[in-house]
Amino acid sequence: MTSVKSLLARLSLRGPHRVQRGNLALAGQPGVVYTPAEGFGLPAVAFGHGWLAGAANYAQLLDYLASWGIVAAAPDTERGPVPSHTGLATDLCTTLDICTKIRLGTGSISVHPEKLALAGHGMGAGAAVLAAGRRPDVQAVGALFPAPTAPPAESVAAGLKIPALILAAPGELGGLESNAAALNQAWQGPTVLRTIDKSSSNGIVEGRRTLALLGFGRSEPRTARTTRALLAGFLLGSIAGDPEYRPFLDPAATIPRTAVPSATPPDPAASAAVPGHAAAG
Repeated sequence: MTSVKSLLARLSLRGPHRVQRGNLALAGQPGVVYTPAEGFGLPAVAFGHGWLAGAANYAQLLDYLASWGIVAAAPDTERGPVPSHTGLATDLCTTLDICTKIRLGTGSISVHPEKLALAGHGMGAGAAVLAAGRRPDVQAVGALFPAPTAPPAESVAAGLKIPALILAAPGELGGLESNAAALNQAWQGPTVLRTIDKSSSNGIVEGRRTLALLGFGRSEPRTARTTRALLAGFLLGSIAGDPEYRPFLDPAATIPRTAVPSATPPDPAASAAVPGHAAAG
């Protein structure tokens, strides 16, 4: 049996698949899709971006997931300072529809309708949860450094029985701009809440020269690598059904550079506050 440490080391590198990039706008939805060069019955994830970001700010993440055999698509909407979280959730649902109902690439790629996930960063993580509440065909959710949304994602999480991966920065769990602990507590199904050592909530966003002027910190390559590996392991173990990666769904698994925080009661103010431009989203 391969150790979790060895699996994490494997996932720190690109996967074995060649990757193709496509434009979702050709199907009527602004956004991008990254796919393995070929494959039928593939798993797929629709990914929601954070506040004042767009699909291009997660290009390396989407490309990386595709290299591990997962179709990864992201709508490129709701990019302004006052985004609609429900609007982004709707676009995530549309993105999944495109992945499952339209033959991708040159016709040598298809998505299995029972191997679907939603994921996102910051406000996009909350939008992914809102979208999951509308999609009984979704089998897993990845919430990367989630931020509060309107309506609250926790209210939807309380009705979701599918597994969830929730990642957070260790110093931000009790802050107003993170609802990771509240989301974990509200989730009805199995969850894994992990913090990533020495991370910040916006460390995974790529190419943020303009956003830095608004107070965003720099990208954190180590945070990005660890986040990619954790998300890939979670998706491979859940929607792809690979038993080798099931430890990534186990909160008892010891994974380097991460920690499973003790039960933290959610801050009511964090759930009530929904900033239009949360630093985590």
